[in-house]
Amino acid sequence: MSMAEITVRGAGVFGLSVAWECARRGASVRLIESRAVGAGSSGGVVGALAPHVPENWNPKKAFQLESLLAAERFWAQVQAAGGVDPGYGRTGRVQPVAPGGEDLARAREAGAAQLWQGRAEWRVVSTPPAFAPASPTGLYVADTLSARLHPARACAALAAAFTALGGEIVIGEAAEQGPVIWATGASGLEALSQGRPRVAGQGIKGQAALLGFDAGPSAPQLFAEGLHIIPHADGTTAIGSSTEREFDGLETDSQLDALIDKARALVPALAEAPVLARWAGLRPRARSRAPILGPWPGRDGHFIANGGFKIGFGMAPGVAQVMADLVLDGHDTIPEGFHVEDSL
Repeated sequence: MSMAEITVRGAGVFGLSVAWECARRGASVRLIESRAVGAGSSGGVVGALAPHVPENWNPKKAFQLESLLAAERFWAQVQAAGGVDPGYGRTGRVQPVAPGGEDLARAREAGAAQLWQGRAEWRVVSTPPAFAPASPTGLYVADTLSARLHPARACAALAAAFTALGGEIVIGEAAEQGPVIWATGASGLEALSQGRPRVAGQGIKGQAALLGFDAGPSAPQLFAEGLHIIPHADGTTAIGSSTEREFDGLETDSQLDALIDKARALVPALAEAPVLARWAGLRPRARSRAPILGPWPGRDGHFIANGGFKIGFGMAPGVAQVMADLVLDGHDTIPEGFHVEDSL
């Protein structure tokens, strides 16, 4: 049997993961990227691989659970193949319980026990780790499903693993070969929306920062007052991100300054940590709030892998599997609510 030929457009986490999985299954894959690996929303600094709350279960949450559980093996294989460390660690997450939130937190503890099937825990605890914000109730939620990685380095790790398998990355333009998978983020949502009565989604600006603070290699990530605080394996700590539907330009600005101040107020250990990097990018938010996966309507041989707004890195192992199933094997394993038509 001749080797299948595939083209992937876009070197963010969805495009790289799909290209890697197709190459791993024996396909000849050409990945075409207009700017650089991780140049879009996937090249940031935060890297929170965190689950939705364990309640009101649906196909999206079930798919995310399986993808998060598969992540450790996925990223270990990527690192082994390409020799680049993505910074992955399943170090968990801690969240302070807000006043009046204890009953809900305990209900979710029971929900996780049932829905996560003993493969991870969501617990209400009274003893926080050393690196944690104060809790007004004295209680915290600690889960063991959340993980972290360094987004830009994870993209570099995927690129190295993919090329180690013989995959080709073209920066610029090149001829397409075989079916084409479009994983082009916010610009891809615009292209998918053209000529349709409703937009498929839009780009949402986010800003984040990297601080010079070493919380230790096993410190959990924190989520407090809508802010992610992520201790990385390299001795830095990321904070983010803003959610900006209206904006002028993609530069960092005073909104990021406010996030930095907020993080330092929540976690006094960060008060004197220097700002090592500031980042801003445009993240693709689908109308459905779920990933957009499947054939591009009206364009035979073209497919979409998009819409990873805030959950892209956590969903990537699962997205890679279902897109490879579809394009290489003709087998549709895309979850309910994730098909392209669900966002049109």
